[in-house]
Amino acid sequence: MNADQLIQLDKEYVWHPYSPIKQFQKILPVVQAKGAIIYTSDHREIIDAISSWWTNLHGHAHPYIATKLYEQALKLEHVIFAGFTHEPAVELATRIITLSGLNHRKVFYSDNGSTAIEVAIKMAIQYWHNQGTPKKTILAFEDGYHGDTFGAMSVSARGLFTNPFNDLLFDVKYLPLPDGTNRSIQAFHKICESITDPAAFIYEPLIQGTAGMVMYDATEMNQLLNHIKQKEIILIADEVFTGFYRTGTFLASNQLTTTPDIICLSKGLTAGFMPLGLTTCNDRIAGAFEQEDRSKSFFHGHSYTGNPLSCAVANASLDLLERKETLDLIYQLQLSHQTFTESLQSFSRAHKPRYCGTVAAVDFRPDHEKHDYISNWRDILYEFFITRGVLLRPLGTTIYTVPPYGIEHHQMNRIYEVIYEWFEYNQSRL
Repeated sequence: MNADQLIQLDKEYVWHPYSPIKQFQKILPVVQAKGAIIYTSDHREIIDAISSWWTNLHGHAHPYIATKLYEQALKLEHVIFAGFTHEPAVELATRIITLSGLNHRKVFYSDNGSTAIEVAIKMAIQYWHNQGTPKKTILAFEDGYHGDTFGAMSVSARGLFTNPFNDLLFDVKYLPLPDGTNRSIQAFHKICESITDPAAFIYEPLIQGTAGMVMYDATEMNQLLNHIKQKEIILIADEVFTGFYRTGTFLASNQLTTTPDIICLSKGLTAGFMPLGLTTCNDRIAGAFEQEDRSKSFFHGHSYTGNPLSCAVANASLDLLERKETLDLIYQLQLSHQTFTESLQSFSRAHKPRYCGTVAAVDFRPDHEKHDYISNWRDILYEFFITRGVLLRPLGTTIYTVPPYGIEHHQMNRIYEVIYEWFEYNQSRL
């Protein structure tokens, strides 16, 4: 099948995510990817500056992970996970619990980030049901995003992604992000005065990803979590994006003093090779389900729960993450981002240049206003970067990079160069 045929058949039969069926942008057929480079059918080489939606940790087609996947496929591709178990799943659960260092005890497998969130929400609600004190009100941050299934949409901010479904979503109480003014703590106590059944609080630690790489005050976050914990409200940390050293530590929660009861992981979990999500919980949560009454079991599962192939590549990724050279790359990437974001301050259109761990972001403000996800500026930005050989997929007018850890120095510099070029081009033009 040649490229033209592929594009035509894609246009006729395939529905792409977060995209209108009538495509406004040219679809690029990919034939191969290696390291940080995506190779297209028209012989273009594109730097993957966003780790293919934040999933890729070690570079595309990493030979060590690919070999482990191949070896596992020859032994066991899948088996029902009810009543059976296997080494890849047990090894992965053990390692995640150990590496997180947060005294969690159980791992529940699912398929992706949204389902990891669904599992967490259901665990939290059923925890109170099993205790005989039903509670159902969930608290969350304003502007948060936690996924596209109904529970995940419910605990996300209402807006573009949820508007057609808002009448079907359960009610959530929202808190402002910590900003150093204690507004979030004050709002929390005010909400507690108006409700009698606070069940759980879900949050993205340190960075709100889809909201525009919003990085917030860790000191006030610690204080807020402590206030919430004192009221025995279940804490759910959505680490789907922030996990696996994206913020500089294994989990973003490792930088906070208050430990979550439930943690959700996906994206970087399998280093971009296979779909997999997991939800971990501590003794408090697990204990509510360890009862003789079988009606209090957690009746949730997926056809591909604990898939051996996915678990095998996740274990292979952890092998690489535990290597000193990988941790050195992560550290160097943080230093590089620090220098880059500081240099952007000279541009008047570069609003709030910032970084956290391996994430760097800056807001382009053509008219000193924030533009949403479907802003025309987003398409202009995307086209500007992709024609220069860099995949940057702005969130509205927020330009960000979340590169694979093994990206080569000259490739990272090229990403910085095209972002500089954009701001230089627009410095006197607007």
